[in-house]
Amino acid sequence: MNTTSRVPTVNPMDALAAFCKAAGEPLRLKILRALSNDSFGVLELAQIFATGQSGVSHHLKVLTQAGLVTSRREGNAIFYRRSLPQGQSTDELLHNALLDTLDAQQVPADIAQRIRHVHGQRAQASQDFFERMAGDFQSRQDLIAGLPQFRDSLLALLDSLTFVASATAIEVGPGDGSFLAELSSRFQQVRALDNSPQMLELARQTCVRHGLDNVLLELADALDDDIEPADCVVVNMVLHHFAVPADALCHLAQLVKPAGSLLITELCRHDQDWAKQACGDLWLGFDQDELALWADAAGLIPSESLYLGLKNGFQIQLRHFAKPDSRSTLTHR
Repeated sequence: MNTTSRVPTVNPMDALAAFCKAAGEPLRLKILRALSNDSFGVLELAQIFATGQSGVSHHLKVLTQAGLVTSRREGNAIFYRRSLPQGQSTDELLHNALLDTLDAQQVPADIAQRIRHVHGQRAQASQDFFERMAGDFQSRQDLIAGLPQFRDSLLALLDSLTFVASATAIEVGPGDGSFLAELSSRFQQVRALDNSPQMLELARQTCVRHGLDNVLLELADALDDDIEPADCVVVNMVLHHFAVPADALCHLAQLVKPAGSLLITELCRHDQDWAKQACGDLWLGFDQDELALWADAAGLIPSESLYLGLKNGFQIQLRHFAKPDSRSTLTHR
């Protein structure tokens, strides 16, 4: 007797019918619109759309089964985001057309306001953490990845780039300022941006100890629109603290001058949930493809990348993204 098992096949017409059914309900379309450049948990979506959690869960299940959204676990919570259209799939053309049409629609004012409120809750939780834990910053940072664990690799990546003598740099979220001395010796002027007075004071003390007279400390949000750009922007272990990482990367790209560089040191995706409570992390790292996708949307070009495995099970990605310009002032050695 032939016992070979057969892999069940999906009828293309059935898949197409499921897709059309999932996209044929107004609230599901609104959810897809809200997920345009973000990911949300069930409770957040219930808050945004002022509806019950069970109803939102049902709609997300239908969207997931139709391949319109995908989920990922962030500790004890599950977050949902859009699925990208799959090449050669039955519904690829419809999928692309649906997302393009949705993104052309204005988000209703009441929904946009509740989305901003959810983002504000995330950002406030992160800022509250750093205000409480500024005095214990270094020990908590060392639980995952302190600067000594990636400093040499980051410097090698930075020194593989050549900038003009008058080049400037920005470090976003400098922590206790440990990396500012390295930037100070390589750039004419360095600005350190942080929205936490407590953390900025730690950086100030470091600057005083090392006599870093070309470093300017600014109490500012890196997502503000009025910050003067620099030739090089460095973001060390900060992106996972932003409320909306994809949106944050777009803003960070605006801080980079044409022909400049954005250097990001970040955790690869992991499942060590304790980092949320112990270190104030909003997100458990990122896939390398995620950062590349967001950078592309921000008009940046992925360049050199380094990956470091740590003994505690974490992996760090060091990424260089270049901002194109025909009058390039940056060359590779």
